[in-house]
Amino acid sequence: MASLMENLIDALDRESTEYEALLQLSQRKTPIIAGGDLAELQKITDEEQELVSRIHNLDKQRAGVTADIADVLNRDVNDLKLPNLITMLSARPAEQQALADSHDRLQAAVRGLKRVNEQNSELLNSALEMVEFEMNLLQASKAAPETANYNRGAYNAGNTMGVIDHGFDAKQ
Repeated sequence: MASLMENLIDALDRESTEYEALLQLSQRKTPIIAGGDLAELQKITDEEQELVSRIHNLDKQRAGVTADIADVLNRDVNDLKLPNLITMLSARPAEQQALADSHDRLQAAVRGLKRVNEQNSELLNSALEMVEFEMNLLQASKAAPETANYNRGAYNAGNTMGVIDHGFDAKQ
């Protein structure tokens, strides 16, 4: 049982490390989203995919160790959550503390990642709204009515009211 606990703590620690790396990438992504650097955003997204793949593998390992612990304890694996397991280890305070620390570290990393991802999501939504606004502005300018200006040959000069060739100036 002791080696299973060590394996679980090791899996949690490695998973926490990967989540912390993912958090750092997400934090690096925030100014890139705000700046609109698509090439750099693609690089970070590729790095994130690699991290997520490693996290997925670690999660499988952790689930396997948890299933082994459930078998040893003769408990249902679905009922054996980390807080329950921490409580069950009251007779082994060193393992209990190590497991609680690993659990807390993992939770902190996931909470931070969730917060940064929500912030990045808001930035992306704002950027999409701005693009949509610019598209609507361009479409509206093309649909502006023509003036009734004629040249000397009695041909319509075809000037359109309100057309600005500069587009939207985001710096103003």
